[in-house]
Amino acid sequence: MSDTRPRVFSFDLGSFKVAALLDAVDVRDNLAAAFAPGQSPRAVQELAVSNSIDPVRYDHCFIPTLVDTGTEKILFDTGFGDDDSALLQCLRDLGLEPGDIDLVVITHGHPDHIGGLMNNGEAVFSRARYVFGAAEFVFWIEADTVREARLNNRDLFRRICAGLADRATFVAPGDEIVPGVTAIDAAGHSPGLLAFHVESDGQQLLIWSDAFLHSVVSIQRPDWHADLDDEKEQSVETRKRLLNMAADHRLLVAGYHMPFPGIGYVERVNGSFHWLPVGDQLNV
Repeated sequence: MSDTRPRVFSFDLGSFKVAALLDAVDVRDNLAAAFAPGQSPRAVQELAVSNSIDPVRYDHCFIPTLVDTGTEKILFDTGFGDDDSALLQCLRDLGLEPGDIDLVVITHGHPDHIGGLMNNGEAVFSRARYVFGAAEFVFWIEADTVREARLNNRDLFRRICAGLADRATFVAPGDEIVPGVTAIDAAGHSPGLLAFHVESDGQQLLIWSDAFLHSVVSIQRPDWHADLDDEKEQSVETRKRLLNMAADHRLLVAGYHMPFPGIGYVERVNGSFHWLPVGDQLNV
């Protein structure tokens, strides 16, 4: 990650304080193979050109979200985790240490979301309680239906997360994890992916995690399959539902893989949807 790239973006949401934390950035090739397999090269090229983005390379960000309700500091996802964790440095930039986190919420069990839970066999967030989606936890711990490409992921989840069960709450869509924070079904990218609706003093934020993987392709072409989605048709239905929710209710959105800071709105444009990155709306 470039040392000159901002890593923390903070704002108020009613009486809550929210921060987007940049854990990592990966510049990747093969935009079409990642987000539009099966689509014609011309269709992908035209979409890229019309949005002034590179038709091949893309900037893939990894952005956990911190929500401070005033009584609890809640970290949504933990990044990749390593001995020189960028996420932990982001917390330090906010004057926080891992022991200051009260609750860690795991949206789903992929490595870039659970990797920061443990370091050298010890829980990084030593004082925290944990929230897992019940369906997601069961899938990785008990099921034998993991596709071959995710077998290493399954082993990682079992190694990192199984031992946290006695400190965890297991939730389903519709459950309120703390006052003002409610789980939403976002399954598809993973079998039990959860999004979260956050509300304080009438202001609302949708944390949609990995329901959308690219700020142009996933949003403007929600019916195109993404290679990394486990249940591709379910992912399509989830994207359409969340896009309508975000646009209809004019929700502020936090997207884990959107361009940093990953905060923006969804707007309807010519029968489709567009990502509108936040500008000065949160500063005035």
